[in-house]
Amino acid sequence: MQKFLLVLMLVGLSVASYAQRTLIHCGSLIDGKSKTLQSQVTIVVEGNKIVAVDKGFTKAGKEDKIIDLSKKTVMPGLIDMHVHIESETSKDALVKRYTQNEADVAFQSTIYARKNLMAGFTTVRDCGGSGVNISLRNAVNAGTIVGPRIFTAGKGVATTGGHGDPTNGARKDLMGDPGPKEGVINGPDDARKAIRQRYKDGADFIKITATGGVLSVAKDGSGPQFTQEEVNAIVEAAKDYGFHTAAHAHGAEGMKRAVLAGITTIEHGTLMSEEVMDLMKQKGTYHVPTIIAGRSAAEYAQI
Repeated sequence: MQKFLLVLMLVGLSVASYAQRTLIHCGSLIDGKSKTLQSQVTIVVEGNKIVAVDKGFTKAGKEDKIIDLSKKTVMPGLIDMHVHIESETSKDALVKRYTQNEADVAFQSTIYARKNLMAGFTTVRDCGGSGVNISLRNAVNAGTIVGPRIFTAGKGVATTGGHGDPTNGARKDLMGDPGPKEGVINGPDDARKAIRQRYKDGADFIKITATGGVLSVAKDGSGPQFTQEEVNAIVEAAKDYGFHTAAHAHGAEGMKRAVLAGITTIEHGTLMSEEVMDLMKQKGTYHVPTIIAGRSAAEYAQI
């Protein structure tokens, strides 16, 4: 038995000793720490982990793999804190909601995932979609498809007729009466049920639409769309299940209610007031400004 264990140990050491390394030769490196570029360095990768950053171009061993970026500038992967990775901005987005099946959305999302990664984003925070975003995350994690590391809210949480109600703009016979499972709540009990459903679905965090939206088909985008009691219930339940919380918000009153409830982040914050800023400072609330979203909306608004 002892001889058998010794053989296993030697085999393990042998495999570890000859594990292939990947050596990335970088002409210049932005390491995220120093204020200046580093010239001619080697990033040493073992498996999926960076184990060293060495000065000069490290000579490759017999089993090593070289990635030659000696004429390139290399930097850490970017992180996007607010994406909707299932889709992209388009003028026919509303029509697609009624002509595409869930499978169509799922297949398209694999393309958007790859686009994000190839643009340099190695981690994204997906702030809500149809629900296939959870399966997309799982497929990336399993290595089935190529994409960035995804943290997703699954389906967002809205109120009836509010920004995020998936039936807004539909014919009356298509509207139905979506509830917490579909991401629509009315009252604290619905709010708690929606959070528990997201936990069951496998979401990473909770996203609510605390106010109307600029691109919403339901009237004004600045007013609050949750009562204080509803937001309180959402944040309380989210904490119970280990979630952080994000609130889409344009108007100050909706932001105020979310911050008072203990929301983790305010997304957009378009019409943020001094009062809200002070409250955010007191509560330790983060702001995700999504500046590029405003630019995109303005471009599409041009006639």
